Amino acid sequence: MADLRVCVIGTGAMGTDHIIRINSRMSGADVTAIVEPDSARAAEALKHAPGAKQFANISDAIASGQIDAALIATPGAFHEEVLMPIIAAGIPVLCEKPMTPDVASAVRVVEAEVKSGKKIIQVGFMRRFDEGYIQLQSEIAGAKLGELLALHCAHRNPSVPDWYGNEMLIADSVSHEIDIVRFLTGSPIISAEVKQLKRNKLAPERLNEPILVLLETESGVIATVEMNVSVQFGYQVITEAVFQKGVCEIGRSNGMTTWEAGRSSTAEHVSYLTRFARAYDDEIQAWINAAKIGQIGGPSAWDGYMSVAVVEAGLKSLKSGAKVSATYIAKPAFYN
Repeated sequence: MADLRVCVIGTGAMGTDHIIRINSRMSGADVTAIVEPDSARAAEALKHAPGAKQFANISDAIASGQIDAALIATPGAFHEEVLMPIIAAGIPVLCEKPMTPDVASAVRVVEAEVKSGKKIIQVGFMRRFDEGYIQLQSEIAGAKLGELLALHCAHRNPSVPDWYGNEMLIADSVSHEIDIVRFLTGSPIISAEVKQLKRNKLAPERLNEPILVLLETESGVIATVEMNVSVQFGYQVITEAVFQKGVCEIGRSNGMTTWEAGRSSTAEHVSYLTRFARAYDDEIQAWINAAKIGQIGGPSAWDGYMSVAVVEAGLKSLKSGAKVSATYIAKPAFYN
């Protein structure tokens, strides 16, 4: 079968990383088009995609007949306007999280896909492809250590860009834990509660962090999430699972440990691009393989909607400090 011709929409850090990934490490696909309004960014991205064509918008790219699939790496606020023509065209798409920025738009996307009669949207929750999370889910399902009682998660960044606002603590960062808690437990999240920890004086003035988020599942498991984006030392994502008969932990650095002058030190990641490099590769390869046979290879639009619904509850709690219930529309049979 011919290689999948992919259009990448949005060529910032994430989009460009995906272009490099597809053209240098993946099999069965090539980037043949990009959609990027910023000419400087587009020119830089095109260095990694020789022969690819730049389009003003996704509709023009679809109309060209030069693409078979799309990968959306724009900010979440722009996802719906890109997804709708893609759904109408029926071409497979991997949409980075969040699928959309709010529940109303997520419902519109779900309804449009259901109406199309074809599952084409895969949402970019790459942690589901991380070896540690896969092993931990298997441990939970196998119940060798008994029932899962609780999860303790820590999501730490050395710093964040100037455009990262306070609500992004939930919408952009904790959204990963929101999906992975449901992935690990196999149970919907029914509430979110945000607690303000002692403020880090090194954090930018616009951010009130770190925060602690409590996510409660329908199965009775509570996950605590420390969200900490000014921690300075590096990028770290850790999950500890507490069972009836033991504890499992994933995510500690696998960097080199050095012993010198009576001390030991271990190298730590400084970016998600290295911490989850293998997960991103496996995610995109699974998507390519599935797209070529008319399927999706990971989290669906329904998974994207479920995450957005809990993000909305979390944002309300971020403002009020109160526990907020997460509510959902009825799941369409299309996604069963």
